[in-house]
Amino acid sequence: MNGTTIDDLDVSRETFERLTTYVELVKRWNPKINLVSRKSLDDIWVRHIKDSVQVYKSAGPFENWVDLGSGGGFPGMVCAIMAIEDAPDAQFTFIESDQRKSAFLRNVARECGAKCTVVSKRIEVVEPLSADILSARALADLPTLLSFCDRHLSKKGLALLPKGERWKKELEEAQEEWNFDVDPITSLTEPQAVILKIKGVSRG
Repeated sequence: MNGTTIDDLDVSRETFERLTTYVELVKRWNPKINLVSRKSLDDIWVRHIKDSVQVYKSAGPFENWVDLGSGGGFPGMVCAIMAIEDAPDAQFTFIESDQRKSAFLRNVARECGAKCTVVSKRIEVVEPLSADILSARALADLPTLLSFCDRHLSKKGLALLPKGERWKKELEEAQEEWNFDVDPITSLTEPQAVILKIKGVSRG
């Protein structure tokens, strides 16, 4: 077994079963389209699932969640699976320009019953989406992510951006160019990493 239990994630049995189905699909597709690194695949429940569950639990109420550069679906697909029970009327939009990864995400959504739309375009050409919640993981540096937030996040929306140990340096660089409110939440899976909760993005 993966060593991760329902209690570790604090989810229902039904949600845990859907996440297990998702993990199996990642493992099946990964050799063909490289959704996650082979090394992290061995620790997928902590490195990817638990990490993404924390992102979901950092969000407040929402109706419209946008995940940028969705790739293998972390954190977006995990959040969409969590929302099946928790926020059944919410809509998820995944923006992923890679056609094969988009096909994978659509397959997972069907298999797991997640309610989402996959847009196979580049982030900067998609019409503004006015998201309540915007997430992006391992996609770009913070100044670039804030330009995407400026385009796709609603005025009162919240961005949830997981960042690694360089997050303070990225934050300093971003503050030279952008105005925003930020609340760093320490990662449960990596003590040097954080989830940046960001609101009120505007150009400096």
